[in-house]
Amino acid sequence: MQVKALNTGLCLAAFLAFTACAPKSELRPSAISSGPDEFGVVPSKPLEAPTDFTLLPAPTPKGGNLADQQPKSDAIVALGGRPNLGGGVDGGIVSYASRFGVEPAIRTDLAQDNATKLKRSGWVGLPWKKDKYERTYKRFSLDAFAEWRRLRALGVNVPSAPPRS
Repeated sequence: MQVKALNTGLCLAAFLAFTACAPKSELRPSAISSGPDEFGVVPSKPLEAPTDFTLLPAPTPKGGNLADQQPKSDAIVALGGRPNLGGGVDGGIVSYASRFGVEPAIRTDLAQDNATKLKRSGWVGLPWKKDKYERTYKRFSLDAFAEWRRLRALGVNVPSAPPRS
């Protein structure tokens, strides 16, 4: 009986020791469990049954329906915008952003670089630590408090210190 109690106590102590050494949960792409509720943005309208189903047009891609005849405009209004402004792109912004040229394959280049960096980031690691994102990009992270101190030392007027977390 004492051996069983001792084993239980040792297991409990080991469990507490392992959980005490666990890293703080930080915001990582794999740790995001809940995001914005896309369906909560636009209020849903009640469904309506047509008087005669044979008079309905054939469904088409990007076609409207009886409940949501203008879903994009409804979403813009629900988010506080004005739907009548149009969806054009400001040519000045586009020309300014592309003033040094545009790389047409930028997405594939970045995906290849990211895959290479993740592959080169080391061995497989512990079986329960599958997230290599933090280990790979740790040297690119910013320390807000250190940057605040650096700017203050340079004489830059910084309004307030970031919280230490």
